Amino acid sequence: MNTKKTIRYLVASDFDQTLSFNDSGHVLGEIIGVKDFEDRVKALSSTYLVQSGAELAYLLRHDPEFRGVRREQLVEAGKRVRLKDNVKLLAEILAKELGQARFEFVVISAGPREVVQSALEGMVPAENVFGTEFGYDPSGPEIASVERVPAGYGKVVVLQELEQKFGTRPDHTIYIGDGSSDLYVMHHVNSRDGHTIAVSETKDIGRIAKRTVLSDNATSVFVPILEDILKWDTGQIREFFEAYGLSVQGWDKIRTDWLTFHKTPAKPRETVPAK
Repeated sequence: MNTKKTIRYLVASDFDQTLSFNDSGHVLGEIIGVKDFEDRVKALSSTYLVQSGAELAYLLRHDPEFRGVRREQLVEAGKRVRLKDNVKLLAEILAKELGQARFEFVVISAGPREVVQSALEGMVPAENVFGTEFGYDPSGPEIASVERVPAGYGKVVVLQELEQKFGTRPDHTIYIGDGSSDLYVMHHVNSRDGHTIAVSETKDIGRIAKRTVLSDNATSVFVPILEDILKWDTGQIREFFEAYGLSVQGWDKIRTDWLTFHKTPAKPRETVPAK
């Protein structure tokens, strides 16, 4: 008789460039004919007026060209977002138990909730998708207000609410992200002995995340989950992927050192005394 207790984990993932290849704002810009979305975000970021990740929410309320965006256009943008391979499979596997582990999978994004829910329709339940929430003008379809933005500390608040909802311990929280907008929540998760996974080579996040996994396949995040948390060995992990029709072709375990040099006057090297 198996008397081992099931351990519950909360797996929270960012959306833009974590589960997808491109940014929601870029796709939305294409729909409304704005071609310089990245430049507008950079200009806004340089002012430090809004938290990292919340730039699109600000543009949708204050930028003359983005202010006219309607709910149906947000939904359409979600349908056009290019997702990473096997996002649906990632969600399906997390809905099962792995050994004694049970997972609650949620997506927390600073992107518009309508966009993220539309992109993940049929993969992640709408109630498990958390994004920027807007208020709409009763007299028309345009955005009238920004109600909540899960960016910066806002992501931490959502994460804490979900831990209470699912009854999971802070050290059983797993957060997956890709960029500077995830730094705050990753610091928070690490400080409470949770696990953080980066899916990009961004230097800032690479210094903070406990593991970094680079792949076009969304299921690649199972590697640190299975290896570090469930303590599976390499053979077990390969068999796990093969059971879902995924053969691991390349798996390079590399530690990356980021070095920057500045020119200075050369100094004579000290002679090491002979023993």
